[in-house]
Amino acid sequence: MNEQWIQFANEIKKMYGKDVVPLHEPTFDEKEIEYVTECIKTGWVSSVGSYVTRFEEELAKFVGAKRAVAVVNGTAALHIALKIVGVQENDEVLMPSLTFVATANAASYLGAIPHFVDVSYETLGMDPIKLNKHLEEIGVLRNGQLYNKQTGRRIAAVVPMHTFGHPVDLDGLLEVCDKFNLVLVEDAAESLGSYYKGKHTGTFGKVAAFSFNGNKIVTTGGGGAIVTNDDALADYAKHLTTTAKIPHRWEYVHDEIGYNYRMPNINAALGCAQLEKIKVFLRKKKVLTEKYEQLICNLEGVQLFKQPLNSESNYWLQTLILEDSLNRNKVLSFLNDNGVMSRPIWQPLHELKMYKNNPMMEMNTTMQLKQKIVNIPSAPIL
Repeated sequence: MNEQWIQFANEIKKMYGKDVVPLHEPTFDEKEIEYVTECIKTGWVSSVGSYVTRFEEELAKFVGAKRAVAVVNGTAALHIALKIVGVQENDEVLMPSLTFVATANAASYLGAIPHFVDVSYETLGMDPIKLNKHLEEIGVLRNGQLYNKQTGRRIAAVVPMHTFGHPVDLDGLLEVCDKFNLVLVEDAAESLGSYYKGKHTGTFGKVAAFSFNGNKIVTTGGGGAIVTNDDALADYAKHLTTTAKIPHRWEYVHDEIGYNYRMPNINAALGCAQLEKIKVFLRKKKVLTEKYEQLICNLEGVQLFKQPLNSESNYWLQTLILEDSLNRNKVLSFLNDNGVMSRPIWQPLHELKMYKNNPMMEMNTTMQLKQKIVNIPSAPIL
């Protein structure tokens, strides 16, 4: 790599004041210590405690939804989100191949079949124009439900993922869902603090899933949430995620197979402290984006991915788009060898051995972006 790349790596280390800069790390202070210490001192550390309810209420208020149900991680949130909207065994679920494996795994837990869709250069997420064309070719409506003519299976839902916090074209996807009578379930794992046309991601579909893993913009250590404007769905989600136990002072009666997915109070306490600072985090993310824009001006063959049209992104992970003249692996090797942790985008799911025979459309853009994307340090600690 040339002197421009050496300077780029050195400037990032200087910016963060570290010899080795992680890709993303949480920011904690006295408030997190205060809330978590209270849980420990009072003994309310498990799935019963006031912080869980508080976190749900504050999260719902922040995103502008009626209800939020806190769970142990984002995968669990997506699993339950798909279940409560009626996805069943042997149904197909449309999703991008260019996403974290949890999107497909959550559908697989229900015995459903991930059906992979190509993405857009403009959003890095599901492309509604390509999806519409694909469904016109392989789909048929019978009694108000869409079926795949090639497999004979029902296509039950569309699951877009807001890649690195950048909102997808939600208007386009809602049109497709309306046309083919499909349920929209947003995988908003990475997009807390992101907006599409002034409305928060995760509030466009029937239900959405968020993640609060340690590397997210707000963390609960490990955690997730199901968000919806439908009270009945929220009640059902809470029932399923608390082992489907019928409320009673002492009896243990369960009315269906449930899941032990409730977020512990100590994690929710951490989340409450983090939510109080999310606007600060988002401001710092934008400052970081501006700094990277300046640094990347000196690099040939590189662009910084910017928020799509009609969107306000949280810029969860800063993203370089490399031109064909640059070798992705050489860039990754250089940056990591020089103390700047970086990573490629996920291996496209249709290339993984457990999903390689799944239904899919042509993946031209997905395969091109696989070779072009490099994520660089993105923590808001500047």
